[in-house]
Amino acid sequence: MDTHHDRVKEIIVWLEKEFAGIRTGRATPALIDGVRVESYGSMLPLNQVGSVGVEDARTIRIAPWDTSQIAAIERALREADLGVSVMTDSAGVRVMFPELTSERRVQLKKIAKSKLEDARIAVRAARDDAQKDMEKRFKDGDISEDEKFSEKETIQKQTEDVNRKLEALYEHKESELDQ
Repeated sequence: MDTHHDRVKEIIVWLEKEFAGIRTGRATPALIDGVRVESYGSMLPLNQVGSVGVEDARTIRIAPWDTSQIAAIERALREADLGVSVMTDSAGVRVMFPELTSERRVQLKKIAKSKLEDARIAVRAARDDAQKDMEKRFKDGDISEDEKFSEKETIQKQTEDVNRKLEALYEHKESELDQ
């Protein structure tokens, strides 16, 4: 049963990470976490080739450890196709995020809703697996009827708690997109 609890925790973490990648009207380093830069023959995350910081509400500044990497960083950002403007100077790269249009907000809400549904499906699958495991242990005589009943209630309660947390995450993301 601990594996059920661990699996649903992983689902929450996954959804938080997915929502962090959905851009709101504000610049946040999480939006470029998935961008990888070719650096000395390896593909590295941006935060491993320089410091990433928020300059203002719609601008992220990347200051590479090695300024010879500026062109590679710029190329990686343009290829990532994030819908941002990229400008370079001698000290690094600025990533500017445009204001969200109302159409884009609707599109992003649909993406967030889809991610929420994926998470709910994963939670149901985790619940079903936990219940199958409990049934098997009951048939094998490893747990009593009372323990089976108690576990079933615990699994259901955990599932409901996680679904409430997932819904709260979605509502928070939705309100961010409305700002």
